[in-house]
Amino acid sequence: MSESALGAVPRRRGPGDALLLRGLLGLSLLLLTLLLALPLLLLLLRAFETPAGGFAGLANFAAYAATPSLLAAAWNSIWTAGLTTLLMLPLAFFYAYALTRACIPARPFFRAVMLLPVLAPSLLPALALITLFGNQGLLRGMLGGGSIYGPAGIVAAQSFYCFPHAALILAVALGTADARLYEAATVLRAGHARIFATVTLPAARYGLVSAAVVTFTLVLTDFGIPKVIGGSFPVLATDVYKQVVGLQNFNMGAVVGLVLLLPAVGAFLLDRRARGELDGRRAGMLSGRALPYRPRPRRARDWPLFLLCLLVAGALLGVVGTAAWSSLVRFWPYDLSLTLDNYAFARFDATGWAALGNSIRMAALAALFGTAMVFGTAWLLERGAREARIAPLVRLLATLPLAVPGLVLGLAYILFFNHPANPLGFLYGTLAILVLNSLVHFYTVPHLAAVTAIRQLDPEIEAAGASLRVPALVTFRRVTVPICLPAILDLAVYIFVNAMTTVSAVIFLYGPDTRPASVAVVHMDEAGQASAAAAMAVAILGVTVVAKLLQLATAGVVDRATQRWRRR
Repeated sequence: MSESALGAVPRRRGPGDALLLRGLLGLSLLLLTLLLALPLLLLLLRAFETPAGGFAGLANFAAYAATPSLLAAAWNSIWTAGLTTLLMLPLAFFYAYALTRACIPARPFFRAVMLLPVLAPSLLPALALITLFGNQGLLRGMLGGGSIYGPAGIVAAQSFYCFPHAALILAVALGTADARLYEAATVLRAGHARIFATVTLPAARYGLVSAAVVTFTLVLTDFGIPKVIGGSFPVLATDVYKQVVGLQNFNMGAVVGLVLLLPAVGAFLLDRRARGELDGRRAGMLSGRALPYRPRPRRARDWPLFLLCLLVAGALLGVVGTAAWSSLVRFWPYDLSLTLDNYAFARFDATGWAALGNSIRMAALAALFGTAMVFGTAWLLERGAREARIAPLVRLLATLPLAVPGLVLGLAYILFFNHPANPLGFLYGTLAILVLNSLVHFYTVPHLAAVTAIRQLDPEIEAAGASLRVPALVTFRRVTVPICLPAILDLAVYIFVNAMTTVSAVIFLYGPDTRPASVAVVHMDEAGQASAAAAMAVAILGVTVVAKLLQLATAGVVDRATQRWRRR
């Protein structure tokens, strides 16, 4: 796909068609500005204000630096995120290596188990670990008098939560390799260890950097796990919540939010730099003459990796199974008989089962409108109006949410939609603001996936439509969308699952009648209803698993429909 081919498409369109496409791209810019740029700008300004609304200069930041507990929270966030990354990265690497570079049995099973933490709310592993190792846990004696509450519990629960994210990235990095490099190394009589060090690891460098950045950022910005199992151990995410909800100090909350934003932005920029440095090398390694690498059986490698996968899969299933079991216990830890009473949520939370309904509606609407906006904007940037002057700004705003933690975005929405001068203030506390927040928070990954799918299409599709004077939107609706249906389905499921399981992005924004299920888990746990909290977390997991199974069930039908469109 050359730049000249892509650039020729818009010049063949009529002036009315080009104007319409630029107008639609302008609408995307307006929405991203309204829902992302302006709230973040107001958050930045609020950090420099006094409680009375005057200009405070750096006084709020000086007060932050002079507060030992806040500085301790920042340090705690950084070192727990770093430790989790160091522990998780080798484990995720060799798990992904087993799935892509070894001949082990039951690979589909291990891939499926690996995805379980993605489908579960982050609070689920924390609740399971409390059941196992808490003050009255089944296995508390294994800690030798130590406590699961605090950094140990945070690191353990975050390891469960972050493992699949790192493993998926590394599986993609290890899944593309040129067999000729391995054949050449074998001919030169290089040993297996030398081939691993000189061929495999260099090819996976970008995957390792990306996995490390993603893991570090997820741990740093997560709210649910430290809220449930952190005890009195302060981290930045819980400090933002305390400043806003507990102390109603929005100015200091904005300062803490910016402090939380800085490491996330730094990790994002590091990932971008690594991508820029390694993309050229990776493209050179995978030329048009590259041959796909197919591993050959080798017992000395395959059996240890198989045992590793068994241990990791057993741990993942054990955590989920413990949460499911604890949701059925009548009265932990005194009456361990099984019951479904914990699923009568109205006994423990005023919202009851309606909380799960709120989450399903929120996630479904976010998936519906988010997929349309993400895919439509990606098409405009790549094919429809890519030469427009505002296109670079739209690209920047589309990638910005990846660097913004959910708590920071939620706090920015409080300040923006509650501002007296904002005519959209009526949205606060409604389901609509939860939908908009989830859409923006999870925008970047679907956007990048949509751009990748659109770039794989032949640019002559739009060129042929333009030469026949078919409106660009008609070509988009009749050709582009049907061909890209599998990718569009993936985008919708990704947004739905993440909106169902998020806590940090919506903890500040719900109203009395719009409380999501993930927030209900937090409140039940705060009230000491651990079994009911586990039951709600398991209910969320059940919804996301059903959504994923429906995607898999319809994937074949969608693929066949796409192939029919391609043959036309």
